[in-house]
Amino acid sequence: MPESAIPDEYLEDYTRTLGDVAATGRRLTRGELDARRALGGRAAEAGFQLRALVGLHLAATRAAWPHVTAGDPGSADCVLAAVEQAVDAFADGFERAQRITVRLEEAARREFVDDLLYGRSDLGRLAERATRFGLRLSRAHAVAVATGPQAYTEKDVAPRSVEAALLARFDGREILLATKDGRMVCVAPASQPDVLNYFVKQSYAATDGGRVAVGRPHRGPGGVVQSYDEALAALDLADRMELQDPVLYAADLLVYPVLARDRQAMADLVRSQLGPLLGARGGAEPLLKTLSEYFDTGCVAAETARRLALSVRALTYRLERIHQLTGSDPSDPMHRYTLQTAVIGARLLEWPAKEL
Repeated sequence: MPESAIPDEYLEDYTRTLGDVAATGRRLTRGELDARRALGGRAAEAGFQLRALVGLHLAATRAAWPHVTAGDPGSADCVLAAVEQAVDAFADGFERAQRITVRLEEAARREFVDDLLYGRSDLGRLAERATRFGLRLSRAHAVAVATGPQAYTEKDVAPRSVEAALLARFDGREILLATKDGRMVCVAPASQPDVLNYFVKQSYAATDGGRVAVGRPHRGPGGVVQSYDEALAALDLADRMELQDPVLYAADLLVYPVLARDRQAMADLVRSQLGPLLGARGGAEPLLKTLSEYFDTGCVAAETARRLALSVRALTYRLERIHQLTGSDPSDPMHRYTLQTAVIGARLLEWPAKEL
């Protein structure tokens, strides 16, 4: 904003004070400094730039410069000292007001993020507030959530580096970045999948190999909550299922919630199919791990043995032992589906660590 567009009210008593200083050689009084701070605060609240305001003061100083000779009470040194005091006080008031504004903005943003992700506000009002942060909630959005080895806040290096990378590439268009419960969160329009893809890449690098989950796109204010919940559920599922994938897509994991929907039926399946493994030497855990790796490799014995650090012969013995105990042969296509579903159920229900 040009200096000419700034009202003269922000120079209130400035030139008069300089004239008085030039005549007496005095320093500014506490009241005069407080007045400059108050004007600086008002200028910040009005949205003026500090650089333009300082230029305004310097231009007024030059226009009202007292014509005196060196050695007089109002020498250049006295006047410039007064200018320094006045501008410093003005800038101090300006910066204080800006800090207060920033804190209020941060508080409003945190409240909005909480309401958006938890759906705790009136949806119509939430949609209105969203426009302030660049979101149009009438459109479909998807949410990505990233975790790392530590809990993050918005002031930490990782979230700040991710935010800087995304804003540099996408200019912040309709993107909301935040931290919530120690995780990094990105909300982006479903029509811009490249935003979340880039967030996945950047957050994975910033968290030194953390994990990222992406919810499915949903429309409306409630859609953001749903996508966020899906991303959190995917992270929880990955922990319980011991999934190794660094990037999880909720759309690819829909089979697991379906399987877990009838908990009692799943528990019955686990007990009937895998319960006999409890009678094995060393308990059920080693044989359950064997089945899990066997199915994860597509029932390839050599690869399963390599992952378990076993010989193929030792693996074959374990599979035969499972067949003896359960009556189901892991290598038989007719039995394989039931056993594999039971293994998935055991992971979901955290069996045998937890009783069913």
